[in-house]
Amino acid sequence: MLLKTRAILVVVVGTVMGVSLSVSGGLLEYRPPVDDHDRAMEQARLFAEVMQRVKREYVEPLDDEELLDAAIRGMVADLDAHSEFLDASEYRDIRISTTGTYTGIGVEVSEQEGVITVITPMIGSPAARSGIRSGDRIIAVDGEGIDKVNVHDTMGRMRGRAGSKITVTVDREGEAILHEMRREVIRVASVSSELLGPAQGYVRVSQFSETTARELSRAIDDLQDENGGMLSGFVLDLRNNPGGVLDAAVDVSDLFLDSGVIVSAEGRTHDSRFRRSAHRGDILDGADLIVLVNEGSASASEIVAGALQDHGRATIVGTPTFGKGLVQTVMPLSQGRAIKLTTSRYYTPSGDSIHETGITPDVFVENTPGFPDLSLAAAVDASQDSQLVEAVERLQRRRVMHSKAQ
Repeated sequence: MLLKTRAILVVVVGTVMGVSLSVSGGLLEYRPPVDDHDRAMEQARLFAEVMQRVKREYVEPLDDEELLDAAIRGMVADLDAHSEFLDASEYRDIRISTTGTYTGIGVEVSEQEGVITVITPMIGSPAARSGIRSGDRIIAVDGEGIDKVNVHDTMGRMRGRAGSKITVTVDREGEAILHEMRREVIRVASVSSELLGPAQGYVRVSQFSETTARELSRAIDDLQDENGGMLSGFVLDLRNNPGGVLDAAVDVSDLFLDSGVIVSAEGRTHDSRFRRSAHRGDILDGADLIVLVNEGSASASEIVAGALQDHGRATIVGTPTFGKGLVQTVMPLSQGRAIKLTTSRYYTPSGDSIHETGITPDVFVENTPGFPDLSLAAAVDASQDSQLVEAVERLQRRRVMHSKAQ
């Protein structure tokens, strides 16, 4: 057996034995059967044997670090579909999505088959000021072409220290255009809003970050200022929202509720068992509320929809949601890495787990292809978007009923 592989075996066996001792040490009267130890040793030997064989005979050369990294990824990924090992770059991306800020050029892009296409430059960002447009294809960063095998690396190179220079080359209808700019701190908006009609507001939440509740509260205040008074109806669009920070979902739900449980969770550790409740104060002062959901609404989106539905605060319109009722905790590791580990199951106020079942809408309306647009900057279409059309019609009917009652 090679010296390095033998050393790795020693580490693996030591780790397995250490974990076994730490667990058994906490249980004074428990003594694991000898054959449990034997099985652990046998699995450690098997691991080293497989690693040695792969390293020696795989078609491409591999080093120990690559193999061990892959083994760790496989171990965590095999737990469930949502747990994963994060290298330093992936962990940085997770922090960006949860905090809502990063340092870069401020451009929203999509990647398909190695082609990076600009969806929209963020308003006021370095990308927008330099003239980058929607539809441009990014073909080089700092003179280095796109690596189609590792597009993620190109995306990462657009980030960097605030104030540092960067050149981005885009293809626009066959013409290569070079843009020079400096990176800045970019605040990623998770909320867009507009008035749908007199006293009727619309807000779309694309994901739940640490800033979402503040953004949403500010958006509602702005809509009321634009309306010249309180709103009588409101549409909260959570379609294609994959979730995000659980506490942000709690804070968003709390904006519309006066009291009651918002969400509870059960897990094995003390920190993974909790209950979150609403505080007094409804930002809409009881105005009619409709929440739009579809099969792309998951996790934190389902917490909000479930809480507002169970408390009778909102009518849920759309299609059944994704059904992700598990809570992931991101745990930092050494050298800037982390694991995202499933630690809890969460429950709606009624005590239901929505995992693999989702939230069932009060009013079923099939999706219209293309709605909502993936870009927050896209205009709302209240005439072609069938789910939004249904929401607006319901708000209008309720407004007529309220008027007659007065």
